[in-house]
Amino acid sequence: MFRPGRASDRMKGQDPLQANDAMLVERIRRRDLRAFEQLYKAHHGRMSRFLLNMLRRPQLVEEVLNDTMMVVWDKIGDFQGASKLSTWMFGIAYRQGLNALRRLDEPVEDERSTDLESHEATPEKRAGDSRSRKALAEAIDGLSPAQRAVVNLTYFQDCGYREIAEILDCPVDTVKTRMFHARRHLKRTLAGDLADWI
Repeated sequence: MFRPGRASDRMKGQDPLQANDAMLVERIRRRDLRAFEQLYKAHHGRMSRFLLNMLRRPQLVEEVLNDTMMVVWDKIGDFQGASKLSTWMFGIAYRQGLNALRRLDEPVEDERSTDLESHEATPEKRAGDSRSRKALAEAIDGLSPAQRAVVNLTYFQDCGYREIAEILDCPVDTVKTRMFHARRHLKRTLAGDLADWI
């Protein structure tokens, strides 16, 4: 539970990112816009990747991320410090993402960039890699948003089941069940071992 007092007293034994987040939370509670900008910059990359993998609509990511950060700004007083700040923020992003998906009635378009491909790879390798990425994306698209969130948080954000349960506001057993069904779907859809794909 969050305890008021000197930030330096609470930060002893924390990793540097958590210590920095604690300082930023205190400043944001005092409505410090510079601290909020620092928080935004520090978490923008991870949150964007999470939302892109969840929503599968690149055009929505910034909108949902901005909605998420507005909730963080408005509700920072509700953050009690019982979990990591990023866990609390991922939970908000997840709920904002679900709300955005409910409002939409358009087909999913996958506008993945291939800019990250190596220019030294052979055309055959690039074609094979592209087919693999497409197959994985299509398999993940076949999951429900809740299952995609669990897969994304587990494999791409390195979160444990307890942290995912906090983010998704559900019991740990629900996270395990969603992961079980997601893996079963991915194994049926993708050839070979799932570890080779993710």
